[in-house]
Amino acid sequence: MPSHRYRSVHDRVPSPVPEIERTWPSRRIEQAPLWVPVDLRDGNQALAEPMDPARKRRMFDLFVTMGFKEIEVGYPSASRTDFDFVRHLATSGAVPDDVTPVVFTPARRDLIERTFASIEGMPRAVVHLYTATGPAWRDVVLRQDRDGVRGLILDGAADVARLAGDRPGVRFEFSPETFNFTEPEYALEVCDAVTELWDASPDRPVVLNLPATVEIATPNVYADQIEFMHRNVARRDAVILSVHPHNDRGTGVACAELAVLAGAQRVEGCLFGNGERTGNVDLVTLALNLHAQGVDPRVDFADIDEIRRTVEHCNRLPVHERHPYGGDLVYTAFSGTHQDAISKGMAHHAARAAELGVPAEQAPWEVPYLPIDPADVGRGYEAVIRVNSQSGKGGIAYLLRTGYGLELPRRLQIEFSRVVQQATDGSGEEITAAELWELFRAEYVDRAGPVALTGWRTSHTGPGRHDFTGVLRVDGREEEYTGSGNGPLAALADALAAAGVKVDVLQYTEHATESGHDSPAVAYAECRVDGVASWGAGRDTSVLTASVQAVLSAVNRAKAG
Repeated sequence: MPSHRYRSVHDRVPSPVPEIERTWPSRRIEQAPLWVPVDLRDGNQALAEPMDPARKRRMFDLFVTMGFKEIEVGYPSASRTDFDFVRHLATSGAVPDDVTPVVFTPARRDLIERTFASIEGMPRAVVHLYTATGPAWRDVVLRQDRDGVRGLILDGAADVARLAGDRPGVRFEFSPETFNFTEPEYALEVCDAVTELWDASPDRPVVLNLPATVEIATPNVYADQIEFMHRNVARRDAVILSVHPHNDRGTGVACAELAVLAGAQRVEGCLFGNGERTGNVDLVTLALNLHAQGVDPRVDFADIDEIRRTVEHCNRLPVHERHPYGGDLVYTAFSGTHQDAISKGMAHHAARAAELGVPAEQAPWEVPYLPIDPADVGRGYEAVIRVNSQSGKGGIAYLLRTGYGLELPRRLQIEFSRVVQQATDGSGEEITAAELWELFRAEYVDRAGPVALTGWRTSHTGPGRHDFTGVLRVDGREEEYTGSGNGPLAALADALAAAGVKVDVLQYTEHATESGHDSPAVAYAECRVDGVASWGAGRDTSVLTASVQAVLSAVNRAKAG
């Protein structure tokens, strides 16, 4: 590897590493910082397909439900979509009284003016001004020396102050982008100049946001940089010190945690760590790390699967099965020794709760291999013990895969295991592959119900547009309906909505069960039907037919309760 091409952060000239007698290693985090999700701006900029207004609104509503009090809502000067979304929030009443939107702008007068136009009518807002200050950005991108960049920043800050006027609900935020590359004394000089110009005061504090725009060092270096600013910044009682770590070295979470030890009061990041390159710091992991240490994270993760489904829908990116706290497999033990320890630990926990005279969900948690109680985030215990115990007796998923070519999605495996357990608990006998297939087919493939479809057809009517027409029977009433969408299933969902059945396809996969062009295909669809999440499956030589069957099966299973 040509490692000689790269310099250690300690060998850079000028060096971004400050001289400091650090105190952060001996501190502990005893309360949560202010969390600020930036999924709607920084995360959105990193998506191959940025969010449309509907997905933006769904993500915003999720943040409100979870309890975030500051939410970065967009970069209104960057696109018409972002501007219109901020205007929607300003005029629709969607922002609760205890939530403050944050809008992002570079230090350029016309863009600052457009940013202020977007928040007109909002009773509260934070205007977030940024400019890169690192040497490479000054020299290569901005082509300005230190004084030139400082002047550019102060000109932008003056425009922000002028446009804000005396509006009491508007507060200010400044980011010296690439702070972690910047000479410490220069970052301090620029930040102090900005807080002076904005006349920061305890009753109208300024947010100084110090990004690790691209990770370049071990997390202790970032902590030193933050403690340097924490100790030396002017008007400290009028400054909210904020951090915005990225994850290029894979240590974004550690950077944020050490930065809080070093004096940071506010953390910007994304749910499950979406963002440019390797992502922004993950607020889910940060907050639940505190929860696991007995510190209230002040954000509600009681239904982490719904949070994950919403994030996956809005970002159109999957959350990895091993992602801390939220992945499908993070509470599942495949090792027999782990499973045995968890089983004994759960029994001990139940007995201890009984001794204390409290419900199990309120008893102190000390179960081997499980850092938190899965029930805290809305997970059941089937995925921890019972599903894996079935796998130990032959494996539901293995038998269906080897016997019938089925590759069940992980969440469907967990759900189907409960169906199997209900069918076998009475006899206690081991179930065969043929019996598993018959049970699966009856539950998910051949599932009849109040919604039926006959005589349907689809057509591709233009770029990104499909139409679906079919005769739908809903609760005994039969009629032809038509729908349209960006794909056949979206068009089917639109037709179902016209028939009075609201369907969102949350997850869809399909595959062939054998080799050869005439092999049957199997499709799996997880849908939200009138607010109820449900799985369905379809099997046919036509992939399209199988996918339609899967959605209808999910609909009928949801309708059956």
